[in-house]
Amino acid sequence: MPQHYPFELLPLPYLYDSLEPNIDMETMYFHHAKHLRSYIDKLNQTLAPYPEYHNWTLERLLLHLHELPEEIREDVCKNAGGVYNHQFYFNGMSPSPSEPQGQLKDALLLDFGSLSAFLETFTEMAMNVFGSGYLWLVSDNRGKLAIVPTSNQDTPLSQELYPLLNLDVWEHAYYLKHQNLRANYIKNWLPLIHWDEVNRRYQQALLSILLQNAV
Repeated sequence: MPQHYPFELLPLPYLYDSLEPNIDMETMYFHHAKHLRSYIDKLNQTLAPYPEYHNWTLERLLLHLHELPEEIREDVCKNAGGVYNHQFYFNGMSPSPSEPQGQLKDALLLDFGSLSAFLETFTEMAMNVFGSGYLWLVSDNRGKLAIVPTSNQDTPLSQELYPLLNLDVWEHAYYLKHQNLRANYIKNWLPLIHWDEVNRRYQQALLSILLQNAV
């Protein structure tokens, strides 16, 4: 069910130590229980005096920022983006290996040549994200795949893209274990990609595209 105010800290779909040794328990705990909670608390505080937006989902808030009062627009953008991006990131990882399947597998082969070529390109682009932000695998409104970076807590939603997978490259995502070695973090993250979830997200994107084209 879609979330709306008051937003809550949703539990991870795995234990804090489930991704070890790739991502350590301490990082997962602070990233989820402290860092994400901070975004949730600040978003709720921002929206509390505005009951007319209490039934808006994260996606609606981010897609219709221009409809919000100017005095809260920046705080909602930053904090709703922080909640959306982190939830997407945590749910895109799994301790159980899986592989791209079906239409997603076909699209990866079509748009990148092979899964290994996609992973190589994704790794290179993740290394080149300047400062704080995320790297995303997205689909456009034709089902074509692309890799796009976003800064800070921006999302691809404003670009009319369908997010499928994201990698958090803020330093807080890896500094406790890897210090400044982003490359080590990326290498350890790749085996954790929850391809079954990415498959599901791509199918959902294709269905949305089909419904839009049918209108």
